[in-house]
Amino acid sequence: MLKQSLYQKLQQKLSPQQIQLMKLIQLPTQAFEQKLSQEIEENPALESGKESTDEFQDSNEEQYDDTGTESIETDINIDDYLSDDEIPSYRLQANNYSSDDEDNRIPYSGGITFNQHLINQLHTFSLDPEQEQIAEFMVGCIDDNGYIRRTIEDIIDDLAFSENIYTTKEDVEEILHIIQQLDPAGVGARSLKECLLLQLDRKEATKERSLAKEILRTSFDQFVKKHYVKLAQKFSISLEELNEGIKEIEKLNPKPGGAFSGNLTMIEHIVPDFTIRINEGELELSLNARNAPDLHISREYDNMLKGYSESKDKSKSQKDAVMFIKQKLDAAKWFIDAIKQRQQTLMITMNAIMHYQKEYLLTGDERKLRPMVLKDIADQINMDVSTVSRVANSKYVDTPYGTKLVKSFFSESMKNEQGEDISTREIKKILQTEINNEDKRKPLTDEKLSNLLKESGYLIARRTVAKYREQLDIPVARLRKKIL
Repeated sequence: MLKQSLYQKLQQKLSPQQIQLMKLIQLPTQAFEQKLSQEIEENPALESGKESTDEFQDSNEEQYDDTGTESIETDINIDDYLSDDEIPSYRLQANNYSSDDEDNRIPYSGGITFNQHLINQLHTFSLDPEQEQIAEFMVGCIDDNGYIRRTIEDIIDDLAFSENIYTTKEDVEEILHIIQQLDPAGVGARSLKECLLLQLDRKEATKERSLAKEILRTSFDQFVKKHYVKLAQKFSISLEELNEGIKEIEKLNPKPGGAFSGNLTMIEHIVPDFTIRINEGELELSLNARNAPDLHISREYDNMLKGYSESKDKSKSQKDAVMFIKQKLDAAKWFIDAIKQRQQTLMITMNAIMHYQKEYLLTGDERKLRPMVLKDIADQINMDVSTVSRVANSKYVDTPYGTKLVKSFFSESMKNEQGEDISTREIKKILQTEINNEDKRKPLTDEKLSNLLKESGYLIARRTVAKYREQLDIPVARLRKKIL
């Protein structure tokens, strides 16, 4: 049965201005500049640069006559202003542009793709039309590292379905052999073992390279697992001779496709949002000037609103004009206020982080990095944890020790034997140092590393050592082993 009822409910909702502020805070410098340019382009009531005081004085003089009474221009046709859609006439003409337009984009070289580079080499071989079509299809199966990851049977099936070419395994393997003759050496391999062997086949034969080929052909698994003693016994050679053969393998490129100079890679340019400098033993924090633009409300739009608001003509077109101008002015004011609040939030948050990690920033010693989580900073500046997270996740700071992600100053804590809180970054630094100084012929296992840390006063379990080692991208002891 349906019935009506009355009840109270308390809800908390973010206003559009708050949502806009949150989005602006999380933007790094380059993205912020793009957002700023977009806003200025979309809102004609928003202007950048320092506001001219001369224009302000001229506009004041025009508003008052000799008698001191205010006289406002009311003959502006707002309909004409709105109808041209704010597009200057020169932009509507083909092959024409303004002298004020500047293209500051960095040009990228065109180049050719890796696959096109291989296809160009195929044209130097004498292939019939069907072989050439098969070869180009197989080149299309090569990934950026230079490998063909598909089996011969799959390639044969794809040729039949997509190219309507029916061929045999022998014909495809013959084409594959041709592809493997292309540059760079090792391209077209189906496995790492085959890739390394293809590269060795291109080199001049020596005793060491012959041994390297034999190791790869017959004992690849033992080589990968670094069972050097077993390899030396198998080939009846000394460890010194085995080391010379392994050096030849280490000179090879496991990713031949990555060496192609024509591969275009986008380089990400990091623009620091903050700068920290040491001046007479004290830390100084500054915000990148690109995060603090000079914005102001268009004086012309402000005068237009005053003129049409006081006009006696209250036609529908005039009311629409007043509403349009008011919306643009309000949006510009909101945006300027959001920019100022963004600057304030960034400086307050980063200043708290800087003082929290003062000892580290003065010395650069990562062992002096204090344990710090988002809540520690949020409590200090009386802001929400999510606000601190937005600042930390995407901002960079230029320090005397390099440009660092603000997030890197945060770390979890652990207790040492004295019950003091220490940063996990400090433990990782010690772990890295111990591994760098170990005897590579007998690398330290996770258990031994755990015991060494315990002797230094850090009660760390073996599985925790393994976790930190993986975070540092350090392989297990067996894979760190070297012969000499």
